Formats: sequence, C-alpha cells, structure tokens
Amino acid sequence: MLTLASKLKRDDGVKGPRTSNPASDSTRRVSIRDKLLVKEVAELEVNLPYEGYYQGGKFQFEIEVPDAYNMVPPKVKCLTRIWHPNITETGEICLSLLREHSIDGTGWAPTRTLKDVVWGLNSLFTDLLNFDDPLNIEAAEHHLRDKEDFRNKVEDYIKRYAR
Repeated sequence: MLTLASKLKRDDGVKGPRTSNPASDSTRRVSIRDKLLVKEVAELEVNLPYEGYYQGGKFQFEIEVPDAYNMVPPKVKCLTRIWHPNITETGEICLSLLREHSIDGTGWAPTRTLKDVVWGLNSLFTDLLNFDDPLNIEAAEHHLRDKEDFRNKVEDYIKRYAR
C-alpha cells in the first residue's frame, strides 16, 4: 500500500498540471482509480471475524482491480484452499456483487467499494453461506448428507491450509 501512495505522490510531482490529450486522459483515469483505491483500502477493517463452520480460519484473497474500476467489479480469488459450497477448491468465488450483471439485481454498481467486496466475502462465511445454489456442488451435497462430517472436513481444511 505504501508503494501505491508513494507512486501517486511521485507521479503528481513529476507530471505537474495535466493537459488534455488521449494519453493524459488515460493516465488521469488510472490515477483517479489509484487515489480512490488508496482511500478505500485505508477505510477497510483489517481483521474480520469468521463465525460458524469457518471460525478460527485465516483466508487469503487476491483482489485484482481493473483499470476501469469502479465501473467494473474487481476480480477476486481465494488463495487459501477451502471446503465451501460457494468457493471452489481452486479459488473461484460465487458472490453476486462480483458480477457486472446479476439476475437478482445485487451485482456490481459504480457505487460499490472495496469495503463492500470485503464485507461480501466475510458474509460468505456467515449469513450468505448458501448450500442451495452452490458453486462447489460436492461440498453442498456433503453438507446435506452429513453435517457433522462436513464440519469435520472444514475443520481439517482450516488446520491444514488456513492457520
């Protein structure tokens, strides 16, 4: 984060006032995006608690912010191996606010922020945990078959991958 903030200060000092040409418009868009990201990251809560099945786990996510942010959503991947109905073992995530177009109307909008993304990810471990419309069908079916064995497998994954 310090690198991004220092880069912005350095770039502003080097470029001075901006002129109106296509190259500087592109640079300005990225610069505005970067400034927006610095502000949003500073507002994030650092340690969000997880409850229920995933309590005690530490899960790492990669958030890639495209140049067209905040008009398009960031791309998010779970880097921690997890047994979860809405996250595949390879890190794909099913969360409607990460989609540009969502059937339920809760997809990405320019008014959303990285804080919304982080809180949405946190909710996948609590109130948005969805066994009825899973991305990881095997995990959801496992939960339906044997809730106690599902809990044991989640705890095993946490011990092995999320400490």
